[in-house]
Amino acid sequence: MANFWPHLICALALCLIAANVAAEDEPYNPNTFASPPFPSSLPPYYYKSRPPLPPFPSSLPPYYYKSLPPLPPFPSSLPPLPPFPSSLPPLPPFPSSLPPYYYKSLPPMSPLAPSPSLPPWYYYKSPPLPSPSPPPHYDYKLPPPPSPSPQPPYYYKSPPLPSPSSQPPVYHHKSPPPSSPSPPPPYY
Repeated sequence: MANFWPHLICALALCLIAANVAAEDEPYNPNTFASPPFPSSLPPYYYKSRPPLPPFPSSLPPYYYKSLPPLPPFPSSLPPLPPFPSSLPPLPPFPSSLPPYYYKSLPPMSPLAPSPSLPPWYYYKSPPLPSPSPPPHYDYKLPPPPSPSPQPPYYYKSPPLPSPSSQPPVYHHKSPPPSSPSPPPPYY
């Protein structure tokens, strides 16, 4: 408990020092650079006008339009035309009547050849009309009906079962009989 008071006094002293330093500082001013002083009154501004136009002349000089050059002199007399023939050449004499025109006919037939006669008329023979009697009736023969007697049933005959009492026969392997030793054939 005795060590508590020195710490409290130091903390209060630090708080008082910080409060005095903060009170002496000025508040933050973002405009740190000073602007130039604004003049109280601006000088009058004079607008520049256009320069005056040159004096307009009282009367313009007359304007003369250039005309086309004069045409060449027209000849007083034209050259004479070539003489026109007084009479035309005579036309060829036109026949008073044309000769008769004879149409060339076929040469006459020789008297030995028979006179050509026209070919006989060709008559188209149509096929004969069908007879009015109707065609004979076609009788369709049906297959004979099946016999009414039913077929006998088919019985499947299975093979007879082996009897349980009889056992399968024992298979004995028969070895081939030993070959008899035969003497070799005599050598001649």
